[in-house]
Formats: sequence, structure tokens, C-alpha cells
Amino acid sequence: QVQLVESVGGLVQAVGSLRLSCAASGRTFSTVAMGWFRQAPGKEREFVAAIMWSSGITYYPDSVKGRFTISRDNARNTVYLQMNSLNPEETAVYSCAATSRLGGLITGSGTYNYWGQGTQVTVSS
Repeated sequence: QVQLVESVGGLVQAVGSLRLSCAASGRTFSTVAMGWFRQAPGKEREFVAAIMWSSGITYYPDSVKGRFTISRDNARNTVYLQMNSLNPEETAVYSCAATSRLGGLITGSGTYNYWGQGTQVTVSS
């Protein structure tokens, strides 16, 4: 098992920045990739970013590319999500996820078998 604990989100003004962190514990040696997803009220869960744990290769949807950066600290078993130029439409619960599965779709939530509790990010206009 892998346990994921996210940092507290918060309230940020439009075009502001926020950094989230997610600390993994347990059987972290099995981690293949980690990712961030978000879900706004009444909307489906949306892929935000992912990083391959070994190589550091990153993935982003076009909606956040150039504004969000995912990074990892292997020694601390922690992944970070730096979010810049946030807009109110990005208000959502942001969740960290990890997968020990090989070959799954990195952008798909079904690939991930471990999830954090989620943290609220609110962007005010």
C-alpha cells in the first residue's frame, strides 16, 4: 500500500500562484508514476499533470501547459504541483494519485491505484 498526503490548498486570487505538495509513504518503491487530478463541483475529474517517477518525464493537458509544473523529490518521496496564472474556472478539489501499474494511460484516472484525500483550491476573481 501507498499512502498519499497532500498539503493544504487554499484561496488565491486570479492570476496568482499556488504550490501543492503530496508526500508518499509505504511501499513507495513500487511507484511508477504520480499525478494530479482536479474535480470541480458538477464536473468530471480532470487530469492536470503527471510525472514518471524514475525518468522524470512529465505530462500535461493543453489547458495547463506552460502554467503548471509538476516535479518530484525522490529522496523525500514527494511530488509538487506549481500552479501559476490561475483562473477562477480552476477552482476545484485537487487530488494527488500514484500508480504502481505499468502500461496504463498516464492521463487516465483509472490507471492510478492510490489516491490522496484531496485538497480544495479556490481561485477568486
